[in-house]
Amino acid sequence: MKEGDIVLTPIPQADGKVKNRPAIILREMPPYRDFLVCGVSTQLHHQVKDFDEIISRADTDFATSGLLSESLIRLGFLAVLPRSRVIGSIGAISSERHRRLLKTLSDYLIRKPVV
Repeated sequence: MKEGDIVLTPIPQADGKVKNRPAIILREMPPYRDFLVCGVSTQLHHQVKDFDEIISRADTDFATSGLLSESLIRLGFLAVLPRSRVIGSIGAISSERHRRLLKTLSDYLIRKPVV
């Protein structure tokens, strides 16, 4: 598995329950090679404008994603998971989308908070 892969993994939900969900590997984290992932959801109405991304059948990387329907890539739904918790890879996003997601997240993290 590598950065940009879409994997199936148990991820804790807001209600405390753990569900197997698709997630995108954003980065491999030192020193144990755990994965920083963001969740993928079909609940498009949760989209945060100018932060999350929708991947749809019209996108060139949808066919390689392994996703079954239009989905929301939720940059605000992050988790760090050990490799052993990943069930397997179902597909991948394009390297361009992966870079764009990392840039969006990075820009958000270094932006000064509004007080």
